Amino acid sequence: MHTATLLKATGRVDLLRAGIWKPRTRPGAFQGVGEIGLRWLSEVKKNLDIPVTTEVANAAHVELCLKYGVDVLWIGARTTVNPFSVQEIADSLRGVDIPVIIKNPLNPDLELWIGAIERLHEAGIDKIIAMHRGFSYYGKGLYRNKPMWEIPIALKSQFPELPVFCDPSHICGRRDILEQVAQKALDLGFSGLMLESHHNPDRALSDAKQQVTPSDLVSMLDRLNVRSNDTLDPILTSNLASLRADIDKIDEEIIQLIAQRMRIAEGIGDYKREHNMTIFQLDRYMEILKTRSELAKELGISEEFIRKYLEQLHKESIRTQTKVMNYKY
Repeated sequence: MHTATLLKATGRVDLLRAGIWKPRTRPGAFQGVGEIGLRWLSEVKKNLDIPVTTEVANAAHVELCLKYGVDVLWIGARTTVNPFSVQEIADSLRGVDIPVIIKNPLNPDLELWIGAIERLHEAGIDKIIAMHRGFSYYGKGLYRNKPMWEIPIALKSQFPELPVFCDPSHICGRRDILEQVAQKALDLGFSGLMLESHHNPDRALSDAKQQVTPSDLVSMLDRLNVRSNDTLDPILTSNLASLRADIDKIDEEIIQLIAQRMRIAEGIGDYKREHNMTIFQLDRYMEILKTRSELAKELGISEEFIRKYLEQLHKESIRTQTKVMNYKY
């Protein structure tokens, strides 16, 4: 209640999130307070006049949340990954008019995320928000969950009218890089942010390292730059159109060069067939990866990007040579 009161006073919070059931990897961790927490949420909603939301993982959770008047439900990453659980929640919401937030699955699987959205939509839920919270990956790095921005961007591309929000707290897992991730989300056109706050983060029972105080939250929000998706200024529009025309021209040239490269690959396939040579040549592939990556680095191009590009280019080249050599691919 103390944290909620401080957040309400900021005038910057549209929806108060609180986890009642906390799915944890290990059974000894704090897993939420259960139903009594819904009573506390009801008191917050009534006394502070602020909408509330919590996570649901099954039909029983949904029933209790509806009983206590929770305004918005959210489906967590550990649930989104399981179509059976999502379907159970969807079935329990048939005939109910309530907004639902759907977080991305733990693993980087766009189809699973889309599937969860479709299941809720087919159940009659038309107020859906997708929430990007990053993806699990093996090993330690800068992030708790890797952003993989290309996945929520692909989701937005397929569903232009779907609001896509970002949860920097779960992406970061630490408060010192929250702002830069939040700004990146806004720069990419995300519609909103879910950020964790606690009046005394170090005493929080879960995810203490990624939470900020209400006052620090406001300071961070004040520093964020919310950019426009479009502009009515004719000069700015004209300049942008000119730059985009340059991009279009370069893209066309790249595609033409790739087509030319594949024609050469066909010739290589013919040569290998005539001389009874294998399609895949490991030494040549490793040479391409090494030399092109070095050139890309010199030109300031991302190593990860060029590696993925070369992998796809090589895959298409192999497919082209296989076709020439009359193998079924």
